[in-house]
Amino acid sequence: MTPALQQIVAQFSPLWSQDNGFMAACLLSTLGVYLLTRQLYFWSNQNPLLHPLTISTLIIGFILHFAAIDVTEFKRGITLFELLLGPATVALAVPLYNQLPVLRQLGFRVLAPILIGGSLAPTIAWLSVYALDTPLQLQMTILVKSITTPLAMGTADLIGGTPALAAVIVILTGIVGATFGPWLIMLTKTDSEYAQGLALGSVAHVVGTSKALSISETCGAFATLGLCLNGIFTALLLPILFA
Repeated sequence: MTPALQQIVAQFSPLWSQDNGFMAACLLSTLGVYLLTRQLYFWSNQNPLLHPLTISTLIIGFILHFAAIDVTEFKRGITLFELLLGPATVALAVPLYNQLPVLRQLGFRVLAPILIGGSLAPTIAWLSVYALDTPLQLQMTILVKSITTPLAMGTADLIGGTPALAAVIVILTGIVGATFGPWLIMLTKTDSEYAQGLALGSVAHVVGTSKALSISETCGAFATLGLCLNGIFTALLLPILFA
């Protein structure tokens, strides 16, 4: 067996080592709760306070608490969803490819707002926690709030932050961005799907990109671009400045 195949087998081994009934219950309950909250979100005319990620997270949390289910065991039960996260992220390249001619045409007009926004968002967050005289480790961790979880955890570790806390902050940032981002865009009366996509992807990473895709493929493509470039820019710059 080749090393690559061994790695794939190792990734999927938790699936068949779990009790089938428990694993099925975890998968179905997670999927069911998400689908129900997603439907509720659409029934409410997409009320930002009823965003499915927020409500489904709260419901699953209550279920685990009152059913006395260990979080570690539940996480093992939904390993399949974790394994699908990588391919789902890679699939974001499809709308990006479909909009490639538009991206080429715009050129630097797309790159400039990503670089500016990607610099301002973590800087403002850092200034906020710095003003409260928080520990340096938390200050370093907050800097990676707007990039995807794998990049955020690795970058936080390099600059003296806490990888586990970085993952939590990234998830919260995504939920808040996807929940209130469209509302803020509406207040600014921004009609450009290019601008909407760049804003959601750059600030709220994968969660914001998912929201952008629900608006249109064009919006999703620009969100993907913002997600990728802001992630690369932040992951390269922060270690140079703070390592």
